[in-house]
Amino acid sequence: MSDSEILEVYKEEVLGLQKFPDTDWVLKLFRYQANSNKVYKNYLNLLQIDPLSIESIEAIPFLPIEFFKNHMVKSGDWNAEEIFTSSGTTGSQTSKHHLHSSLFYKKHSQHCFEHFYGPLEEYCVLALLPAYLERKGSSLVYMADHFIKTSKDTSSGFFLHNWEDLVKVLMHKKQQGVKTLLLGVSFALLDFAEQYKLDLSHVVVMETGGMKGRRKEMPRAELHAEMSGLLHLKAVHSEYGMTELLSQSYSLGEGLFELPPSMQFVIRDMTDPFSLVKSGKSGVLNIIDLANFATCSFIETADLARRQGLNGYEILGRLDRAMVRGCNLLYAG
Repeated sequence: MSDSEILEVYKEEVLGLQKFPDTDWVLKLFRYQANSNKVYKNYLNLLQIDPLSIESIEAIPFLPIEFFKNHMVKSGDWNAEEIFTSSGTTGSQTSKHHLHSSLFYKKHSQHCFEHFYGPLEEYCVLALLPAYLERKGSSLVYMADHFIKTSKDTSSGFFLHNWEDLVKVLMHKKQQGVKTLLLGVSFALLDFAEQYKLDLSHVVVMETGGMKGRRKEMPRAELHAEMSGLLHLKAVHSEYGMTELLSQSYSLGEGLFELPPSMQFVIRDMTDPFSLVKSGKSGVLNIIDLANFATCSFIETADLARRQGLNGYEILGRLDRAMVRGCNLLYAG
């Protein structure tokens, strides 16, 4: 089969997932990417790892996320329909994720959301994403735009500086008893909460993380406690996603993230990226994202995490000096 035919098979299989597939399926994808992805192949060669020697998910080497800043990470030969880019400070190098299929991303991100929250069309979707709307290439804006268009509520939309309009919509939806999702970057939600102090106990308020230099960073638990008090919420929801991952995981409260059927994770030692940590210990979050079938599905993030239960994790923060890890390999290939 050609690369295009193989990727079409993976696309349909990932869209049809009801649960994370068995080890043989994952290893088959790993070996395909280890052969067809030049960056990943070079990385494995530098580690002197033969893909055929890998017999378990835990033994798979994960590609450091920094490679997306310095290389075109693609499995096979194809032209990108979109290129997602990460946010960054002035002068910093941003990550780029080449998207094989725009339609796949829209369908898949919707599937991830609906796995936890039910049909999107039943929601009024309100997006408060100023730091993302003000630049090009945001996967989060791309996803939110699809959510807004999928919603059958004509009040759904993006809000930048028109907060008075946002307040009116929120209060109107409360009167109508309509399911409402307020999706926002953390600093904007907190600014909004402090200014209006509304009762949003009827709303799914979902933060996407990050102060983006607009406010002082704070622990997620502290952020949620402050927002819950200001907006009369039982829980603040969270979305965990990034440019380098095409799936999203969600927290329905207390910062505990759960995975859609396309994702799995392992947590590895901060000083040794090839050793797993014991249950309950913190370490580097390594994610298997099967939606990355056309790029690389095995990503070592720069986030610290701790396993919670069988299928959940808690984000503890960013790893200090993340760029130092694997620096001898980072510019190879």
